[in-house]
Amino acid sequence: MAHFRKAGVIGAGVMGSGIAAHLANAGLEVVLLDVEAATATAAVARQLKAGGFMDPAFAGRIATGSVDDEMPLLADADWIIEAVAERLDIKQGLYARIESVRKPGSIVSSNTSTIPLADLVTGLPEAFAADFLVTHFFNPPRTMPLLELVAGPATRPQALAAIRDFGDRQLGKSVVVCRDTPGFIANRIGNYWMAAAVNEAIALGLDVEVADAAISKPFGIPRTGIFGLMDLVGIDLMAMVLRSMHDALPASDAMQDYPVEPPLLARMVGEKRLGRKSGAGFVKLSADRRSRAVTDLITGEYRPQKQVSSDSLDDAKGDARALMEHAGAAGCYAAAVMEKSLAYAARVAPEIADGPDAVDAAMRGGYGWAKGPFELIDQLGAGWLAGRLEQRGLPVPDYLAQAAEAGGFYSVADGARLCLLPDGTRRKVAQPEGIITLAAVRLASKPVEDWGAATLWDLGDGIACFEIRSKMNTFGTPVLDALEAALARVAQDFKGLVIGSDALLFSAGADIRVFLETVEKEGPAGFGANIDRGHRLFRAVKYAPFPVVGAANGLAYGGGCEILLHCAAIQAHAELSIGLVETRIGVVPGWGGCKEMLLRFAEGHAGAKGPVAPALAAFGLIAPAKVSASAFDARRLGYLRPTDGITMNRDRLLADAKAKALALAEGYAPPAPPAVTLSGPSGASALRNVLDTETLAGRISPHDRVVGEALVTVLTGGPDADPARPVTEDDVTAVERAAFIALLGEPATLERIRHMLATGKPLRN
Repeated sequence: MAHFRKAGVIGAGVMGSGIAAHLANAGLEVVLLDVEAATATAAVARQLKAGGFMDPAFAGRIATGSVDDEMPLLADADWIIEAVAERLDIKQGLYARIESVRKPGSIVSSNTSTIPLADLVTGLPEAFAADFLVTHFFNPPRTMPLLELVAGPATRPQALAAIRDFGDRQLGKSVVVCRDTPGFIANRIGNYWMAAAVNEAIALGLDVEVADAAISKPFGIPRTGIFGLMDLVGIDLMAMVLRSMHDALPASDAMQDYPVEPPLLARMVGEKRLGRKSGAGFVKLSADRRSRAVTDLITGEYRPQKQVSSDSLDDAKGDARALMEHAGAAGCYAAAVMEKSLAYAARVAPEIADGPDAVDAAMRGGYGWAKGPFELIDQLGAGWLAGRLEQRGLPVPDYLAQAAEAGGFYSVADGARLCLLPDGTRRKVAQPEGIITLAAVRLASKPVEDWGAATLWDLGDGIACFEIRSKMNTFGTPVLDALEAALARVAQDFKGLVIGSDALLFSAGADIRVFLETVEKEGPAGFGANIDRGHRLFRAVKYAPFPVVGAANGLAYGGGCEILLHCAAIQAHAELSIGLVETRIGVVPGWGGCKEMLLRFAEGHAGAKGPVAPALAAFGLIAPAKVSASAFDARRLGYLRPTDGITMNRDRLLADAKAKALALAEGYAPPAPPAVTLSGPSGASALRNVLDTETLAGRISPHDRVVGEALVTVLTGGPDADPARPVTEDDVTAVERAAFIALLGEPATLERIRHMLATGKPLRN
C-alpha cells in the first residue's frame, strides 16, 4: 500500500483547487501554488463554498502560496501534481523548476487531458521521466469516480503502482490505466458521443427535451442527457476540447465527421450563452428560478420548456433496443447516436485500452453511464448491432464482428466474468485486489437464503451478508420478515453479519406507503404492531450474539439510519448521507432512533455533559432532520462513533465491513443493556425554549411545532421523568411508540406523507 504524507498542486484553477481539496480529504498535507498567492488562497475559499471538502476543517490541511516564493515547500512532497494551462511550453518550464526542488523518488504528474505524455517529457532528464506520469482527474475531483493514469516507457513501475494504489484506497477512485493516445479513454469516446448527440439532434430539429430523454434513461445515461451535460460542462469549453481532439486525431478518425462548432453553438458562444456558468445555455432559468426556457434547435431562440412528448419513448417503455428500432423521431435519433457511438468505441478500443473492461470502467466513472459501451453492446446484442450497421451501409468494426461471432464481449466461466480481447482470447475482468462485490459472489455461488425482498450471502471466513433488495432498500414487512430469519440463520451458521449491498444507497428507511395503508384500514393504533416489531428486530441486531456491521453508503435515512445505530459497528463510505429525517413527514423516529442518539450523547459525544445536554443535542439533530454531508460530517454530528470506520472507495466497502466484522468476532460479547437518564421537566423546558425561538423566527411551521412537542416528550421522558431515576431502553421506546402513533393520527401528518409519496419532496404545513 502506498504511503503518502504530503502533496503539492501547482495551478489553483477549478481542477487544481479541487484536486488539492480532495487530497486533503484523503488526509494529506497539501501545498497549493499559483502565480499569485492570493489566487491560491481564494481557490481554497472557493472549494469550501463549492463543497470540495468532505469536512470544512480539512481546508486547514492546505497551505497556499506563489510559485515564485513558495516552491521550496514542495521539497519534501511525496507527490507533485501540475494542473496549469494546456500549453506544452508552460508545463515544461514548470517541470524544470519542480526538478530543481523535489526530493529523489517523489512522483510528479500532470492533470492534462489533451497533451500526450511523450510530448510532456521530451527533452527532460531521465530521472524526471522515470518519476513522471499523467493523472487525469474528472471534475469535480471529490465526487467524480474516474482517475485515468498514463505511464510512459520510462516511468518506474513502482511510481505507477503507488499512484494506482493511493488513488484507489485513499482517494476512492476507479483507477483506469490508459494508453498514451489523444483524449485517453473516457474523453476519446465521450467526446465523440457528445459531438454525435448534439449534431444529430440539430440535424433532426428535435426538441431539447426529447433529445435528452431519448439519450438518457433507456441507455442508463445520467438524466441530464446531452444538452444538460453541455450546459454543465460549458459550451465554450466543449468546443475547445473538441478542437484539440480534431487537431490530435488523423483525418480518418470518425471524430472528424462532426464539426467542432456547428453554427448554432457558434452563435451561442458569441452571445455568451455558455451554460450554467453564464446563467444561460441550452436551458435558461427565469429570474425567480421558477420556470425554464429552452433553446429551440431550429431557430436558436428561447421558448418555454415543454413536457416530453414522443411516440418512440412511449412505445419503447424504456427498452433501449425497442427505442432504436422505432421509426419515430426519438427512435431515429437514439439509433443514429448510439449506433455510431458504440461502433466508434469498438473501433478505437484496441488502440486506447487493454480491454473492453477498461473502456467500460472509464465511461461509468467519467461520464456516469450505468453500463459502459461494451456492456451496452452486449445488452443490445453484438450481432444485432453489427446487423444494424450493415443495413445502414456503415462499416462494422472488426472487434464488433468478432464479438458478434463469439456471442458478446463478456461471458461467465467457472464463476468468473471474462472479457473478449481484440486478439480473440478471453481473460478475467480486471478488478483490484481485495474488493468484494455481491455481483461477483452471485456469479460464484448460490445464496444461503433468498426471501425475494432480501438475500443472505456467504462472504467467506464465517461472515454473512444481508442484502436488502426492495425499492430504495426500504423496510417493509417482507424485509423485516427476512431480517428476522437472517438473524436466526447467522446465529446458527456464522460468526458475524454485514448488512449491505452493491446498491447505490443503504436504505431510504421504512416504506411510508405502509403508514398510509395501515391508517386507512386500521387507524393509527393499528401501526403499533409494526413499531413493536421494528423495536424487537433492531434490538435483536444490537444484542445479537455475533457482531453486526452496517456497510453504509449513499443515503441512510429514517429506519435505514436506525438499524445502523443498533449495529455493533458501522463501516461507512466517505460520501454517506445519514440522518433521522422522520420529522419531514410529521412523525418522530419510531424504531429506537431517539433512544440511540440519547445514549450516544450521554456518552459525552460532541461535549454533551449533564442531564439536559443529551436531550438538547439529540433534539438539535432530529427536530430539523439534519443529514450528514459526508461520513466525516456524520461522525461530527454523532451518527457515527469515533470507532466506526470510513472507506474512501465505495467498491471496497463490503470488504472493509467484512474485515471489521471478523475483527469484532474474536471473543465477541454483545453490550450490556444500558440505563437511560431522562432529563424530565427541566430538559423539556430547555427544549421548548428552542421551539419558541424557532417559532418566533418563523423557521418552523405550525405542524413542525406539534411534531417538536412530541419529540420533546420522547427525549425528556415527560413530566414524570426524573434524572435521578434512570429507566430502561424499553421505557424510552414505549414513549417513542405512543408519540409516533399520536402523530400518525394527525391530518397534517397524513397530508405530508401523501405529498412525499406523490412528489418525493417534503411539505411544510
